[in-house]
Amino acid sequence: MAPQAAPRRSDAEWRLLDVVGRITDRDRTICRLLYEHRVLTTSQVTDIGFSGERRTRMRLGELYGLAVVDRFRPRLQARDPYHWVLGPIGAALVAAERGLAMSDLDWRKGLLIDLAASQRLAHLVGTNGVFTALIRSARRRPGCRLEVWWSERRCAREWGDIVRPDGYGVWVDGDITLPFLLEYDNGTETLERLAAKLPGYAEMATAAGHPNWVLFTFPSPRREREARRVLSHRQVPVATATLVPGDAPDAVHWLPVGSSGPRLGLAQLVGRSRPA
Repeated sequence: MAPQAAPRRSDAEWRLLDVVGRITDRDRTICRLLYEHRVLTTSQVTDIGFSGERRTRMRLGELYGLAVVDRFRPRLQARDPYHWVLGPIGAALVAAERGLAMSDLDWRKGLLIDLAASQRLAHLVGTNGVFTALIRSARRRPGCRLEVWWSERRCAREWGDIVRPDGYGVWVDGDITLPFLLEYDNGTETLERLAAKLPGYAEMATAAGHPNWVLFTFPSPRREREARRVLSHRQVPVATATLVPGDAPDAVHWLPVGSSGPRLGLAQLVGRSRPA
């Protein structure tokens, strides 16, 4: 019997094979996070695994040239940061890691255009920035780590019939572990809409048998003061903070609703009951 011919590889497969040997573990981490969280800015990628933005820009430029990542600027202005998304080769790497065909991966070439045109882009980038800043803190502080980071999509799959937080995380600081649900506010929702989220979190706490802290971040002290008036719920522990880019979310920014101060570090929320 004549030997069977080896299967013919596509151009995409040859390109992937050519790139694989140049991909580092850090590159793979970036690909995984871009797949799960859709978009990261250059500074957020720096938070994840680089010592400075110059080195980040150099490596991302190399990965862009290999089609591992893709990029856009929302306003097409040179001073605006690049926003990075997963490219076709990066998607192929993620698919291979998961043992999936590309057609089964939740990724498509048009994602960049969709994100660039999305009215929710700033909200998504801001949400991701809270978590990447925690990763930055963990890299600088021994004994700390962001053990879990779920995207809004992952949260919706898990709890979408009850609540839809912008993210879920588990922060570890020494022997302290804090699960939390994040609500990232950019000032566009009414206060009534913010307050309407709390009954869902109460229902979630009842179903789980315990409450988790719900953390609301705000763009300004005034917005935070206004929101705190409507964010009280006897079954839901809520803490608020005003965060701007560059802040460390694990630092002393958090003020539990019902408390007049002082503000607390993230780990200090553990063990505190909601003030009466």
